Amino acid sequence: MTRKTDQILMDRLAMAAREGKISRRSFMHYAGVAGVTATAATGLWTKSAAAQPQRGGTFRWGVHDGNSSDTHDPGTYVTRQMIFLAHTHRSYLTMITPENGLGPDLATEWSATPDAAEWTFTLNENATFHSGKKCTAQDVVDSLNHHRGDESTSAAKALLTDVTDVKADGDYTVVITLSRGNADLPWLMTDYHFAICPSDGNGGIDWASGDGTGPYKIDSGEPGIQWELSRHDGWHGEGAYFDNVAMIVLNDPNARQTALVTGDVDAVSLIELKTLALLERNPNITVDNIPSGGAITMPMHCDTAPFDDVNVRNALKLSIDRDEIIEKISFGAATKANDFHLSPVQPYWPDDIPQREYDPDQAKSLLKKAGQEGLSVNMSVAESVYTGAVDMCVLYAEQAKAAGININVVREPNDGYYSDVWLKKPFSAVSWGARPTPDVMFTLAYKSDAAWNESRWQNERFNELLLQAKGELDDTLRAEMYREMCLLMRNDGGTLLPFFNNWVYARGKGVERGENVAASWSCDGARAASRWWFSA
Repeated sequence: MTRKTDQILMDRLAMAAREGKISRRSFMHYAGVAGVTATAATGLWTKSAAAQPQRGGTFRWGVHDGNSSDTHDPGTYVTRQMIFLAHTHRSYLTMITPENGLGPDLATEWSATPDAAEWTFTLNENATFHSGKKCTAQDVVDSLNHHRGDESTSAAKALLTDVTDVKADGDYTVVITLSRGNADLPWLMTDYHFAICPSDGNGGIDWASGDGTGPYKIDSGEPGIQWELSRHDGWHGEGAYFDNVAMIVLNDPNARQTALVTGDVDAVSLIELKTLALLERNPNITVDNIPSGGAITMPMHCDTAPFDDVNVRNALKLSIDRDEIIEKISFGAATKANDFHLSPVQPYWPDDIPQREYDPDQAKSLLKKAGQEGLSVNMSVAESVYTGAVDMCVLYAEQAKAAGININVVREPNDGYYSDVWLKKPFSAVSWGARPTPDVMFTLAYKSDAAWNESRWQNERFNELLLQAKGELDDTLRAEMYREMCLLMRNDGGTLLPFFNNWVYARGKGVERGENVAASWSCDGARAASRWWFSA
């Protein structure tokens, strides 16, 4: 056989071993035919067979960004602790696959009318709640309506403003009607707020019990501390290989990393980038460094002086050296941003918009125009926002001095940062997870009436384009609309985006995962507990 043929054979053998379709004896025989030595074949078998999912064990997962004020109400989800937990003990209509496509969760199939203004979802009839109750269309209807209506306080309310009706058509079919077409609706259903909870029988949901239809059920736990979970025997999907999951909140980066190195946890959701290279040399640790649409933002309240002047906002955007920030804070594990919330790995990214560069002289000119020479502002940040977040803001403050700007960095407590600081203080640093489409991201954080409009930005043209693009089925026209929206964000918006951060997390020895991982959130789209396993 040729060298190319040998390699093809070995690739197929490795795949068969990973999928458990070949015995060790057969593997060794065919490897010998391909000219592989016995020693090399043994090593390849060990590596390949280890990739086959195995059941058993307790997965100890050290996660960052957990608060004691967190609740099971999906309308309030905001911290990583609750996002990871939600994807572990609850389900959604659809999910982001490891290949970053759209796949089924509670819904087995979905279809739309030609104008995309009515969508029908067929539910998996085998899905059950941890309490033993069947999951029916009424549970889905009430769960989605939890985020709708005048009385709703959900942070995801803005995502469903176009929905005019959600109704059950029998026990296992849900029909969603919109006032205008939305081609992204099945993607929208992956938003982490739209977890399906049991109906309370009165049009609401029983979220407080923590009941769900996810791969693991909660046995005990306390927000901001730890959760203990066990496999749900009625889980309707694939995976859930671990017997038990212990989700441990470790907000301190040093404690989190030490726990991984000493073997006290099996994986961590975020590692210290300063020690990235050192960890990569540790034979007992595997680092996953995944480019994503996750972003670090620095919102300025556009209705609060001095940020109510666009010249001040743009001066602050010109006063940050993104290249230095990425080099010294992210250690290269990031993609340079351009003050619009759309990353190069996401659909409709406009590659022809000029990159904003560090220009303190131009920033000075804008401040003079605004009558704000010698500008002094406070900026809030907590270390739990991003590994090195405080250092990032301190470095930004040093860079801004060249423009005559004094940024006073206020280090806030980790606990309660997203409830007490974010959306309340006029200038802060924030970490965003990736959203599957521009429409979802823009609707959540930049639409004028969005609950999470973190910069309080109001732009009539942006809102007009957002509505038009949502139902536009011509991809070329839709891309043009998103490009104009990105320009509006960049030149008028109140959010400074220094970079899109890679998801950088790590696994201890024996923790295996599939070839692909979702980039929507850290740890395989927040689904590490159900998608990963221990090697034999």
